[in-house]
Amino acid sequence: MIFNKTTILVIFSFIYMASLGVIYLSKERMKNKENSIYASMIFVNIFGLAIQLFLEFVTKNMNALNPVFISIVLKIYLIHFLVYLSCITKYLITISSLKKEELFNKIRMILFMISYVAILFLPTYLYFNPQTLDAYSYGSGNDFCYNVSFFTDVVLIVLIIARRKQLKIKKVAPLLVFVIFGIICGTIQQKYPSITLIGCAESFICFLMYFTIENPDLKMIEQLNFAKSQADRANNAKTEFLSSMSHEIRTPLNAIVGFSNTLAENPKLPEELKDEVNDILTASDNLLEIVNGVLDISKIEANKIEIVKKEYDTKKMFEELSKLTKSRIGSKPIEFVSKIDESIPRVLYGDNIRVKQVILNLLTNAAKYTDEGKIVFSVNSVKKDNIVRLIVSVEDTGRGIKEENINKLFTKFERLDEERNTTIEGTGLGLAITKKLVDLMHGSIVVQSKYGKGSKFTVSIDQGYVEKPNIQLDETTIIMESMDLHDKKILLVDDNKLNIKVACKLLEQYKVDITTLLSGEETIELLKKDNKYDLILLDDMMPKMSGTDTFNKIKEDNLFDGPIVVLTANALTGEKEKYLEIGFDDYLAKPIEQIELNRVLKKYLKDE
Repeated sequence: MIFNKTTILVIFSFIYMASLGVIYLSKERMKNKENSIYASMIFVNIFGLAIQLFLEFVTKNMNALNPVFISIVLKIYLIHFLVYLSCITKYLITISSLKKEELFNKIRMILFMISYVAILFLPTYLYFNPQTLDAYSYGSGNDFCYNVSFFTDVVLIVLIIARRKQLKIKKVAPLLVFVIFGIICGTIQQKYPSITLIGCAESFICFLMYFTIENPDLKMIEQLNFAKSQADRANNAKTEFLSSMSHEIRTPLNAIVGFSNTLAENPKLPEELKDEVNDILTASDNLLEIVNGVLDISKIEANKIEIVKKEYDTKKMFEELSKLTKSRIGSKPIEFVSKIDESIPRVLYGDNIRVKQVILNLLTNAAKYTDEGKIVFSVNSVKKDNIVRLIVSVEDTGRGIKEENINKLFTKFERLDEERNTTIEGTGLGLAITKKLVDLMHGSIVVQSKYGKGSKFTVSIDQGYVEKPNIQLDETTIIMESMDLHDKKILLVDDNKLNIKVACKLLEQYKVDITTLLSGEETIELLKKDNKYDLILLDDMMPKMSGTDTFNKIKEDNLFDGPIVVLTANALTGEKEKYLEIGFDDYLAKPIEQIELNRVLKKYLKDE
């Protein structure tokens, strides 16, 4: 052992490790096995350096010290080194994620306990040369400690090689350095017994571990990143689950809405049953709104909603919004007033789907919470350079909001004034989604309300100005009309027989010739023999071969060059654009709306 020639190095190591120990304890750190072991290594090393310094200073008074006392101090120093080796071994066992970790740790503890006892009973002496001031320990206790050290190094190497796939190089690098240092220091000490670098080597390993894997700050960041990834995975799993549930709920809803619409339009339906059928349709719409709301909020939270900008027709969008609001008002004694500024450019550039969703949520909310009076839908604009700021306001004479509840408005699943609003359908998601969408578009939303008198919501969203639009403006309005399509052939593909029955019932009034199939495979085989169809209505969510796979196969093999319209229960905002990008000619959402079906048939089957 070195007690004279490397005194400065030992003193420096002691001061550094003492400072490191203070810093380590003063910082907040994660409570886990690795940190606990590392803390033990720091204190064992500090203890060993303190003994080494003590021996350095007492060697000058060797004659005054009892040889037995010196021997005990030397044995404690050797035991300290074995304790450090034990900590290193325990650390490697912990990070190796061994299946029988507890068993390996018990074996480790027993073997080292035997080693500690052996050191206590084996003779250890201190050699001191007063002329050169060289001093070092020797004896069977010293030799035994070296042999245990060598054996431990071999075990560490074997364990690292055996678990190399499970271990991260960042975590084992300091241990490999320790093994190499141990071999180098042992070799040097065999040749020059008075040069002892073990304590300094321990300090260096602690230093490496602190600035690579055991720094409390780095550990916390690592833990936070892991927690974030786990939360993201859970969020994604939740979104996938809700998406699947949305599809499952929409499939039976398709039948409920389809048959209810057929009944509602049946002139033979008894008068006393019309209200019940309309109630079924209203309940179906409410359920559909809830499903869409839950799925939308989960997609927003999972960062799966993107703002997709394109050119759009503002006149068409505002007309559709007014029409939808009037249908939601129904028979309530409410006057709906629409004030659209005529100076708003006809074509803007932005995410019209999200803008429409925001405005529709506000209008729907007004229709829900207004029993009588007026709803005023106003849209104005301010143009500056190539930016048009849309200022949309929805004002109603409804129930209003208490001042203390305004801050809770945009909290998901929060329904205000429950006792008063027990008859209102919904989950409290509409405004939460609205706020998140407005934020995504870097807009703002302001609420003004007087309890019992009404509310006013104002939204400002910037959109791009389009001087020379590329889109074709549609001046026609979609209306329901009777069409005789007896000379047209439609191929209808859906794996759900109930969905086929609903679609056939809706198509019945058009007298169209319908062929039905239950799978994509059957569709491919049929089109190879007969492709004389005017339109294919193709469900997407089918087992084995999805509608998208079937569509791609049809195009790849050139089996059909007519229009193919996708049928899907994935009717969330953005899905239509996805299917159109794939190549489908059009899109029909389930539950199938009669007016949308009418639009598709008129577009692709009616002769001009």
